[in-house]
Formats: sequence, structure tokens, C-alpha cells
Amino acid sequence: MLSLTIVVLAAAAAGFIVWANDKRHTKYGAGLPAGVAVGIAALVWIILMAAGFGYRPGLTWLPWVLPIVLGSAAAVAAVLYLGHTRARHDTERLTAILRR
Repeated sequence: MLSLTIVVLAAAAAGFIVWANDKRHTKYGAGLPAGVAVGIAALVWIILMAAGFGYRPGLTWLPWVLPIVLGSAAAVAAVLYLGHTRARHDTERLTAILRR
């Protein structure tokens, strides 16, 4: 269980770092990328542990590294998609309001 705690904390930190480095981070909350990273990392960790990768010699690193990497990638993907989409929608709504 300690490995899950470390994976979740590392994924949350990666999610907050992704949020801080995004230039459109005012369009969504700070918890969004961290939440996405933690959710994906925990799910991948559970799947890998259920598959038995946590106790195979030579593959013990897999449940430690892969969930953090995939969680970080999911946070980046969510930020890129939502940041661009929210900025476009906000611009469209502002334009519609100003045309009235």
C-alpha cells in the first residue's frame, strides 16, 4: 500500500506542475490536472498490481514508474484539450455578448 501512496503523491505533484506551466491555467481549476493524474495513476497501479507485476523480479519498477508517467501524460492531454477548448468557448461567448 505504501507504493500506491507514493505513486499518488508523485502523480499529484506532476499534475500541479503541469497546471503551473500552462499559460491558460486561469481557464480551469488547479485541481483538474492533479485529479486526472491521480485518477489515471491509481487505476494503472491497481491494474498492474492485479496482473502481478509488483512481485516479478526485474519488473518491480513497472508499478512505480509507469503509473506516474501515464498520469502525467493524461494531465498534459487534459490541460491541452480543456485549455484550448475553454479559451475558444470563452472567446465565442464574449463575442456574442458584445454583439448584443
